[in-house]
Amino acid sequence: MSTVQEGSFLTLHYRLSGPDGQVVIDTFEGQPATLSIGGGELSPAIEQRLIGLEEGDHATIDLAPGEAFGERQPDMVQWVARKLLNELGDPHEQYALGDVVQFPTPDGLGSYAGAVREVRADGAVLFDFNHPLAGQPVRFEVQLIGVL
Repeated sequence: MSTVQEGSFLTLHYRLSGPDGQVVIDTFEGQPATLSIGGGELSPAIEQRLIGLEEGDHATIDLAPGEAFGERQPDMVQWVARKLLNELGDPHEQYALGDVVQFPTPDGLGSYAGAVREVRADGAVLFDFNHPLAGQPVRFEVQLIGVL
């Protein structure tokens, strides 16, 4: 039996849900996911809980509020001017409450998401760049199919 350790390559099904049981990600109905421990694909708190599990294990991990994705950061809720939004994307885009918008990282190599919280008359948009589950309790259910 292979045991999960730092650097392990995993094939797994997992379900990530928030405090109200709302499912954020669920791979059980489709193709299993593949990832490596330490690769940054899961939060460090979740990765730590997987270490020591064995191939074939099915586990449910409950994480305390803020443990999986950190606490909510008030400074990550920011107004973005319409002029900048036009430069970054489609100038005709209409933003609505709850929309999730991808922004390029300053180096242009990655992206990060912001959820629309408010739209002003002048077109500026208030984005929340916190992870949607920041500051929330999280349940992570996992079925380990393979461990290399």
